[in-house]
Amino acid sequence: MILYFYFARRFLRAFFGILAVFFIFTALLDMVEQMRKLSSADVSLGAILELVLLNVPGGLYEILPLIMILGSITMFLALARSSELVVVRAAGRSAITMLGAPVMVALLLGVFCVTMLNPIVAATSKRYVDLYEGYRSGGADSFSVSAEGLWLRQGGSDGQTVIRAARANPQATNLFDVTMITYAPEGGGPTRRIEAARAALIHGAWALEDVKIWPLNQSLNPEAGALTLAAYTLPSTLTEERIRDSFGDPSAIPVWELPAYIRQLEEAGFSARRHAVWFQMELARPLFLVAMVLLSAAFNMRHARFGKTGQSVLATILLGFTLFYIRNFAQVLGESGQIPVLLAAWAPPVAAVLLSLGLLLQMEGG
Repeated sequence: MILYFYFARRFLRAFFGILAVFFIFTALLDMVEQMRKLSSADVSLGAILELVLLNVPGGLYEILPLIMILGSITMFLALARSSELVVVRAAGRSAITMLGAPVMVALLLGVFCVTMLNPIVAATSKRYVDLYEGYRSGGADSFSVSAEGLWLRQGGSDGQTVIRAARANPQATNLFDVTMITYAPEGGGPTRRIEAARAALIHGAWALEDVKIWPLNQSLNPEAGALTLAAYTLPSTLTEERIRDSFGDPSAIPVWELPAYIRQLEEAGFSARRHAVWFQMELARPLFLVAMVLLSAAFNMRHARFGKTGQSVLATILLGFTLFYIRNFAQVLGESGQIPVLLAAWAPPVAAVLLSLGLLLQMEGG
């Protein structure tokens, strides 16, 4: 048992060492990118650092399989150079059974990432988008679905506008039974209320039909100053792509809330296939991380004197990237409806584990 804890500690040390290197490297690159994108805005260095710290966790979460495979390679190479693997085999312990410790650690790390880190990344990513849009255009755009209907928020130099619609088309560019509340800039109160039977998103504006507008920034009775129009155009910073990204990005939703969100999407008449695929892929993430450990073991659990260490490391990384892109390709197929959701989410991790086990058994058998 002491031996298993020893290998578990070595694996954790290698994993967090690689994670720290990637954190520093990603943070420096992101800081340069944030300074470039916000060069025209009056943003302090402290605000830039806040944006970086909010954005980096999402990037690291996406490349977690790469960090796992590099951490595994680091550990196995260190064990090979110190001849600890030879000692383990000489003591009558199978190298394959020794893998139980790092595999279990990888599985627990995967479960921790899905259950704990995923909601944190979703919160930091959402906060990053809000702050970035606030610095860039003076207000953040958002989209949400609830039992009361669809909610949009757009921001700009003229202030914020909160939009509620009873229903919408699948792209959320045509809204029906719309209510809009506009607010004054810099945290001012509401200035007017707009109701329309239909709102269509055109280039840089909402085209409203059957409109009634109530002024809210006057001391008079709003109904006395109400204006009824057949058509009205309200400027907007939203685009179809931005709505689709805000509405369709499942990574911005904590994994615990995804089932309820999927049900709300389906009740509102939208397709929740993309969110369903993401949810199943998150559940399968621990298994994919285990596959990365097994793949590293298959190529790097050899003594250093056998040579060809560079070739083994290169083969491990290339095969790991191949499995990673196959996983992403299956995700695209699942989101487009070409293959079932469960097949898109679970087939790549299961295939990666079986492939890694086959390679490992062949290497160790040889």
